[in-house]
Amino acid sequence: GLERGNSARKSLDIIINLLEKFGQGGGCAYNDPSCMYHNSFIIADPNEAYVLETADKWWIVEKIKSVRSISNDISIRGKGDIRRKGIIQHAIEKGYCKDDNDFDFAYTFSGSSISIKPSPYSRGGKSTLLLNKNVGNITPQMMMEFLREHQAGICMHGGFESTGSQVSHLRDEENSIHWFTGSTLPCVSIYKPYAFPIDSQKYYTPGPYLAINHDWFWYKHAISKPLGKINQIRNMERAIIDKVNTLISQENEFSKEEFIQKIRILNLKAWNKSNEIIN
Repeated sequence: GLERGNSARKSLDIIINLLEKFGQGGGCAYNDPSCMYHNSFIIADPNEAYVLETADKWWIVEKIKSVRSISNDISIRGKGDIRRKGIIQHAIEKGYCKDDNDFDFAYTFSGSSISIKPSPYSRGGKSTLLLNKNVGNITPQMMMEFLREHQAGICMHGGFESTGSQVSHLRDEENSIHWFTGSTLPCVSIYKPYAFPIDSQKYYTPGPYLAINHDWFWYKHAISKPLGKINQIRNMERAIIDKVNTLISQENEFSKEEFIQKIRILNLKAWNKSNEIIN
């Protein structure tokens, strides 16, 4: 959907059409093909955003009106804003609900009980709490800190670590800025700024890769786990963020090409700082 659609609504429609045509399935873990689940999506552009949740080829959509989070649970309550034709009748025939008035997507299609209010100690509940507490004042830097939260495990450690983290600042008429760690554990990672097209910014071509390359930054960072350098990491990241914010405030002084080139320079600087941390 993101590859083929040029807006949130078009991407949503593409994913829905593919889901209805081909369904979903297969192993969802890198080294455990038995790990399977059905998927939820937040699909956003600078003007609108949607939550799409699925159960096999069945789907439901909520148009986001304020802030929203999804995490490991079906979360759309009631009948949503858009849904697949026939989904309520399907649920009635399967015995999932009694009638049209009894249909509640999260409750009807969830394999477990649904609480009215998510626990603040769950990842979904905690992220929703943080977003609601700061609605109207959320910045990319604030989102980075949300992703470093440990009480509810948004920043996951141990045997199921966060693979990588991303914060995207979507701007309608201007260049959007996308921040990527390119590494596990956002609490000990530096977010690097990207502006599309990426061109000379640091990236790897799509795989498939059949083996881990020990020279990859992602691998070296995962092995080193620079927990003792958190203050140094934060200071480096703040300096990069400040420079990006200054650049954004001066954006009207540059052409689009000049602005992207300046982001590329900061991107390279962020990667150099990140490599200093683990080498």
